[in-house]
Amino acid sequence: MKYLSTRGQAPELDFADVLLAGLASDGGLYCPDSVPPLPTLDDDDSYTQIAQKVMWPFVEGSIDQTDFNAMVEEAYASFATPEVCPVVDLGGGHFLLDLTQGPTLAFKDVALQLVGRPLDYELGRRGETNTVVAATSGDTGSAAIEALKNRANVRALVLHPLGRVSDVQRRQMTTVDADNIRNLALEGTFDDCQDIVKEAFNDPELRSAFGLAAVNSINWARVMAQIVYYVTAARRVAPDGGPVSFSVPTGNFGNILAGWYAKQMGVNIAQLVVASNRNDVLTRFFETGRLTGESVEPSLSPSMDIQISSNFERILWEASGRDGAAVEALLATFRAEGDVEVPAAWVGAIRADFVADRLSDEGTIAIIKETHDRLDLLVDPHTAVGISAAQRMRADNTIPMVTLATAAPAKFPDAVELATGVRPELPPFLSELFDRKEIFDVRAATVDDVADYLQSEFGHR
Repeated sequence: MKYLSTRGQAPELDFADVLLAGLASDGGLYCPDSVPPLPTLDDDDSYTQIAQKVMWPFVEGSIDQTDFNAMVEEAYASFATPEVCPVVDLGGGHFLLDLTQGPTLAFKDVALQLVGRPLDYELGRRGETNTVVAATSGDTGSAAIEALKNRANVRALVLHPLGRVSDVQRRQMTTVDADNIRNLALEGTFDDCQDIVKEAFNDPELRSAFGLAAVNSINWARVMAQIVYYVTAARRVAPDGGPVSFSVPTGNFGNILAGWYAKQMGVNIAQLVVASNRNDVLTRFFETGRLTGESVEPSLSPSMDIQISSNFERILWEASGRDGAAVEALLATFRAEGDVEVPAAWVGAIRADFVADRLSDEGTIAIIKETHDRLDLLVDPHTAVGISAAQRMRADNTIPMVTLATAAPAKFPDAVELATGVRPELPPFLSELFDRKEIFDVRAATVDDVADYLQSEFGHR
C-alpha cells in the first residue's frame, strides 16, 4: 500500500513513513492509493481479530504481521470490555455504538491506544526519538497522553484551548506526571491550536529540529483504526449483510470519514449522517455547497467547537477525482477569505454519501433528558447531538440506524446534571482525578511561542 498527499506534490510514502510524517510535506493529508476490499471474517471473530484483519492491508510491508497483531491485542486489552465497542439497543431499530470503554472514556482511545504502539515501535526500529505535537478540542489530548506516556522513543506536547474544554477533559491531560509529556493551554480556540500544529509541520526547519510527529486525525493511522468499529457494528445490527446507517457527532470529520472508507471497503452503509452543534460549518456546506467559516462559539459539546474540519480535505480530494492542485487552490481561498464555493460536481459526489444536521445547546439538553426519561440511560452532549441527527435525518425506518456514542457522560457532568438532575460519576480508576495536581503552562496562540516552549522543555532531538 502506498499513500498519496491530497495536495499532490509530496512523495508517495509507505505506511511506516506516513505514520511518522503525519502531515505531508506539501501541507496535504495522506490517503491510501487504493482501498482494499473487506477481508474474509469469521462469525466468531472477536473485535481484536477483526481489527487485525481489516487493518492489515493498510500496514502490510511496513510492520511485521506478528508484531502488528500483538500491538492490536495489547491495545484493546486496555478496554473495559472484551467487546471493545459494544452496541446498545435504543429501540425502534436505533442503536448506540459505545466507543467510551477505553482508558480515557472517549472514542479517541480506540485509535490512539493502537497508534501509540506502532509509532514507538517504528521509532525504536530506526533508533530515533520524535516529538508528537497534538492539538485537542478535549478528547484527543488525554487519549494521546494515555497512549504515549512513558514511551521510550516519543515525547509529546499537547495543545488545548484555554477555558474551552471541560474540567474532566482538562484534568485527564494535566494530571498525568510523565517525563515525556507536556501540556500547553493556548489563549485561543481549537482552530488556533490546529493551525499552529499545521504551521509547525509546514516549517521544514522546525519539523526537522524536533522530529515532529502527529497523532491528530491528520495522521492516516487514526482514520484506519476507526474503520474497524463500523465493520463490527454493521455485523452486529445487520448480521445478514443488509444496509446500515450511521449518525456521527462530528467536529474534525475524521470519525465519520472512517465510515466512508468502511463503505468503500464493502460495508453496506446506506447513510452517513454528519451531526453538528451550533458550530455548523459542515451542515452549512451540505445546505449551500459553500465552505463558510464563522467565529467559534463555545457550546455544551466542546469537542465539536470547530470551524475548520481538517479531515474534510480528504473527502474533497476524493470528490475532486484526486485533483490535488484544485483542492489546494480551493482551501487557500477558504483560508484567505473565509468563504469559497465548492465545485458542483464535488458537492454532488459528497452529498451522495452524506447528509447533515445541527442541534442547539437547548436541543442538546432536551435530548439528554428525553433519552434518560425513556431509557434510564445517560448520554453526553456530543452523543445527544448524534441521537438528534439520527432521529431527524433517518431516511428509512426499516434500515438500522447506529449513533456513535463518542464520550462518557461523566466527562461532561454539568450538562448531564442540568438535563437530568443526575450527576454521572467517574469510574473508580478516575475517582481521585480532582485531587491530583495539575501540570500545565499557558502561552499565546502563536507558533513562535510553541516553538520556544518546545525548545525550553525538550531541546532539539
